[in-house]
Amino acid sequence: MTLSAVKTGNARRVPWRVSLASFAGTTIEWYDYYIFGLLAATGVFSRLYFPEQDPATGLLLAFLTYAVGFVARPFGGMFAGHYGDKIGRKPMLVLSLLLMGFATLAMGLLPTYAQIGVWAPILLTVLRLMQGFGAGAEWAGAAIISTEHAPEGRRGFFGSFTQMGVPAGMLLANSSVLAVKAAVPADAFDAWAWRIPFLLSVLLIVVGLVVRAKLEDSEDFKELVAKKQTAHNPLGEALKKETKGVWLVVGMRLAENSAFYLYTTFSVVYIMRTFGPERATQGSMSVLIASAIGVIAVPLWAALSDRIGRKPLYLFGSIGGLLFFPLYFVMTDTGSALLATLAIIIGLAVFHNSMYGPQAAFFAELFSTKLRYSGASMGYQFGSVLAGGIAPLVAVALLNAGNGEPGWVILYFSVIGVITVASAILAPETVKRVRGRLDAAQPQDSQAPADATERTSLS
Repeated sequence: MTLSAVKTGNARRVPWRVSLASFAGTTIEWYDYYIFGLLAATGVFSRLYFPEQDPATGLLLAFLTYAVGFVARPFGGMFAGHYGDKIGRKPMLVLSLLLMGFATLAMGLLPTYAQIGVWAPILLTVLRLMQGFGAGAEWAGAAIISTEHAPEGRRGFFGSFTQMGVPAGMLLANSSVLAVKAAVPADAFDAWAWRIPFLLSVLLIVVGLVVRAKLEDSEDFKELVAKKQTAHNPLGEALKKETKGVWLVVGMRLAENSAFYLYTTFSVVYIMRTFGPERATQGSMSVLIASAIGVIAVPLWAALSDRIGRKPLYLFGSIGGLLFFPLYFVMTDTGSALLATLAIIIGLAVFHNSMYGPQAAFFAELFSTKLRYSGASMGYQFGSVLAGGIAPLVAVALLNAGNGEPGWVILYFSVIGVITVASAILAPETVKRVRGRLDAAQPQDSQAPADATERTSLS
């Protein structure tokens, strides 16, 4: 075998190695992140950390603590974006994993309100903020390092390995919580067993760190470093030079992210409120099934975007999701466990995943290599805090205001959905972008940024 053949073989393996490393790390981080939401939805945190409140208020306070993690995400995204564009993607990915690992382990060891009083919810909130900061630093780095290493014409597929980490993390989180619940009596779960899923994450974090230690930045970014052309102030330059891309990402993120948390977290609350606490397991099982399907659906949607474009799929998901959301309540209110599960599967695997699958490549392609981490991270995380983080909290409050009727929740999501549809319409098609230009086969795309000819290759 010639030396050139060996190099070619290694080059072909690099995208797979990088994408699988991103998938592994992202799965672990989102496993940590989602355990909190699942336990908040089932009332564990409201009972143990807000026991002096009535159940409805305690649940709202638990979701408020859940939401503050999203407040920290833009700060984590800006920090990682700034240094990720200055010194590299890899150091930020290792840092995000360490932060998430520490916060999750500490949650598993945290005393309750009965043991240390008001300090318990305060420390829980601080740790949730730390989780949010780590999660904010995570996504853009994993998505960008995957797409920057991807072969030309397959950025959607390889970028989707980062996206696959979300349903995989949710699958692991749901599985661990359900397994522990099945293994111990209900009173033992509230007393101590709820801590087990948090503590198990330590093993996963070690695996993730070993995998990520072997990552390398892309040749495009290494070239910028070698030529000393990295941005001096990446955040400021991204806001100044690539403002349109940042705002488009914010808008396109809103409905996608809020839909995810409404289906995976709020739906458990809605099923419990409508049919009683004994149906909580049904809600968790529905999310578990949808997450398992999502691990397969996400890369399929992403691969399809490499063929027909990112924009058509994003419009399909955003418009379809907007129209389907009221039907989720119709199907769930029938009382049929099968229809409720089917509703969550359609909402997530079809409409949400058709947006989420191509999202890593779509958002990365909107920005230049020099400012990609900062621009994509800011837009993604600000969209997260404006919609996803507060969606379960707002939905529970609106459900209370409507005396258990979902009309206000549907109106809330409709407003968000319209913004996302409008943003997707305004976004340029990026799938044919090669070495900073739109391919000659797409001259009709008048929405391309004015500085598109200055963009660096993603290949």
